[in-house]
Amino acid sequence: MIYVAERDNRLMWQHRRRILILLAMIGAIAVVAAIEPFHRAAWSIIAIVEPVIRQHAVLGAVVFVLLSALSAMIVFFSTAVITPVAVDAFGPLTALLLLWLGWILGALAAYAIGRFLGRRVVTWFLDPRKLHEYERRATRLVSFRRVLLFQLAVPSEIPGYVLGLSGCRLRIFIAATALGELPFAIGAVYLGESFLQRNYLLLLAIGIAGVAFSWAVFRRATAMWSSDGTSNAGGS
Repeated sequence: MIYVAERDNRLMWQHRRRILILLAMIGAIAVVAAIEPFHRAAWSIIAIVEPVIRQHAVLGAVVFVLLSALSAMIVFFSTAVITPVAVDAFGPLTALLLLWLGWILGALAAYAIGRFLGRRVVTWFLDPRKLHEYERRATRLVSFRRVLLFQLAVPSEIPGYVLGLSGCRLRIFIAATALGELPFAIGAVYLGESFLQRNYLLLLAIGIAGVAFSWAVFRRATAMWSSDGTSNAGGS
């Protein structure tokens, strides 16, 4: 039980650091939206890219989907920077569908790597220690509810690899991924639209609500993992 608590404390610290980084990013975006010269500079970049995307709409959509897929597989890459460009070029609804599709495809690619190529290849994308921490918790993820909670609670680049390694059923993984990524895709598009409109108060509200939701889901997941670990310890 002590070892389970130590592992949970380590994951809690990692998640708190992630929350702080997200809050810092939201604050920085809000500052850029609120200060006219910063926002004008950002708009000048969008104004350069947007006509190119409109001229090559299909190619632009494909590139955005591929970049979104990549962001679901690699920890240091995010579509947060390019989402406002997509919202401006394609409109909110199309940008939402493209972003959602990209994240699902990226998660499926990560799942396939974990399922068919194994741990050695997965460690090219994830820190082995972090992989070990989450893989230990994925062994009991057999129901849709548990897989969905795992999907919502951990960073988006982790579930595909871990659930592929653990042998999660594909149909459950696809359903949980599609449902789990949808609210974040909606939030990302609303953030992008709020940035374009310089509605930094709404931007802050959406960002903080998203962070609060992420924190609440993670606390629920850690309670479930602790209960599982206690049950396993008692059974052994």
